[in-house]
Amino acid sequence: MAIPADVLREELSNIMSEEYDHAVVYGDFEQETILHEGAVRLLANGWIELPTGRLLSPDAVHHIDT
Repeated sequence: MAIPADVLREELSNIMSEEYDHAVVYGDFEQETILHEGAVRLLANGWIELPTGRLLSPDAVHHIDT
């Protein structure tokens, strides 16, 4: 049985992602710029998915406190 590559890629991405019910996403080291506070999903490719479906680039995020 063969599995299509896009299906396999999506399943692996789901397995390798992490979800947090409450997190604070910061855009700077000083923790002055809060990009989001609440539930987030850290995707395998480094992007942050918000509950609204919006994605935050890894380049925009300095760190996440969980």
